[in-house]
Amino acid sequence: MIKVVQAYDGALITEVPSDDANALETKLATARRTFLDRDGWLAPHERIAILHRLADLLAGKVGHFAKLIAREGGKPLTDAKAEALRAVDGVRNGADELRNFAGREIPMGLTPASTRRMAFTIKEPIGVVAAISAFNHPLNLIVHQVVPAIAVGCPIIVKPASSTPLSCLEFVGLVRESGLPEPWCQTFLPEHTALAEAFATDSRVAFLSFIGSAAVGWRLRSKLAPGTRCALEHGGAAPVIVDRSADLDLTVPSLVKGGYYHAGQVCVSTQRIYVHNAIKAEFVARFTEAVKALKVGDPTLPTTEVGPLILPKEADRVMAWIEEAKAAGAEITTGGERLSERVISPAVLVEPPADVRISREEVFGPVTCVYGFDMVETAIQSANSLPLAFQASIYTQDLNFALEVAPRLDGSAVMINDHTAFRVDWMPFAGHRHSGYGIGGIPWTMREMTHEKMMVFKS
Repeated sequence: MIKVVQAYDGALITEVPSDDANALETKLATARRTFLDRDGWLAPHERIAILHRLADLLAGKVGHFAKLIAREGGKPLTDAKAEALRAVDGVRNGADELRNFAGREIPMGLTPASTRRMAFTIKEPIGVVAAISAFNHPLNLIVHQVVPAIAVGCPIIVKPASSTPLSCLEFVGLVRESGLPEPWCQTFLPEHTALAEAFATDSRVAFLSFIGSAAVGWRLRSKLAPGTRCALEHGGAAPVIVDRSADLDLTVPSLVKGGYYHAGQVCVSTQRIYVHNAIKAEFVARFTEAVKALKVGDPTLPTTEVGPLILPKEADRVMAWIEEAKAAGAEITTGGERLSERVISPAVLVEPPADVRISREEVFGPVTCVYGFDMVETAIQSANSLPLAFQASIYTQDLNFALEVAPRLDGSAVMINDHTAFRVDWMPFAGHRHSGYGIGGIPWTMREMTHEKMMVFKS
């Protein structure tokens, strides 16, 4: 059994059964058998109808899922409701995408040898999908893995984070209520971590979708069976460059949201803020006051803006990083205090040295760091100095500055006058270098879960 507790105070919510090696074998065999039975594949119109019913069922339980997310994951209730609403839209996005999900014509007759032929491709499901998810968006991340698989016709087995399995289990229950037979979408809650690795690396898995730590993701990729494709979504230490022309009335509240949303437990959470020295003092003062004003506490209360970290050991780690930076000379202008076993007050660190962990690695906690610069080249070099690269931001009122700097920042996306954690679910979402592999976003994941087959006709 797996005990599921409230992220805020560790109080027991419930216990759910775990799966052993025999259960894993049964689930993998079922998924593989389902895929091999081509006569049993669901037609696109059937998959569309299932996704429409699923979206309607999910829309009717937004409030329920919001409370569940807040309890098991610790995300403040207002943000948890936004996640649940996004999940509804994500399901609809999968159904909508199927209307234009197609192969293409391959031109023939371009050489004498290719005359009297025509060719085109069709998209086919790649096979069994193994999905391993993370705790920080316990419903919407599941949607991003399950919905594309349903849409394209892949049997999927999904493993939620052990600390937040309830949203996943209830969502998959709605999937079945929507009419998808159980073999097409199963859950897996391993009784120990070795089983999770056996699940991901089994030769019957055609595609691994992994959301979690880089260390685990890259290790699993190195052990995949030959031919298994994968997508890895890890994390970053997202950089922001604030130009001297930036509108601080816009910039400050935007960066507060980007840095402290879900207590910083977001893979593209704003972490490193490089501010022109001409406005640094004013920025630090205003930013500090705004962070200090954040309401911290029980995530199930509608007024809470920052909740707990997912586990006490994560709070221990974040506090150790803060203390290391402080000892090395960083100024803490607010926060950085242990309020409970799992809660840390939102912290602002000014000029932590480049060699401390909070400047080099993903903090995944309620901490941002502010650094000054005179020459933008210095800020760009610092922003690009880590092996992590995901999303970045620029704040400026100078169009030329934005056009000059944006192409030079490493990452898959650069936001102008918006924080690094901005995302809509139909856009491509990808980490570069250590931050990930492959492309997320529901339409993009649908492409990754298929392959194209070409047919050539000779007259």
